[in-house]
Amino acid sequence: MFGIGFPELIIILVIVLIIFGANKLPEIGAGMGKAIKNFKKATNEPDEIDVTPGKPKDDSTDHKA
Repeated sequence: MFGIGFPELIIILVIVLIIFGANKLPEIGAGMGKAIKNFKKATNEPDEIDVTPGKPKDDSTDHKA
């Protein structure tokens, strides 16, 4: 895919393990999983339109010179 083989993945995993420690890895994995899930959900949902009634905007009071 990106030219990353098994040895490169092992090196990256070791570096991440050294930087964050073994106790933080499950938290990081869970956070990344939630982020990916929310990203996929946001890209698949249609855009929402706000249809709540409110005060209409009056453009006639806006005097620009």
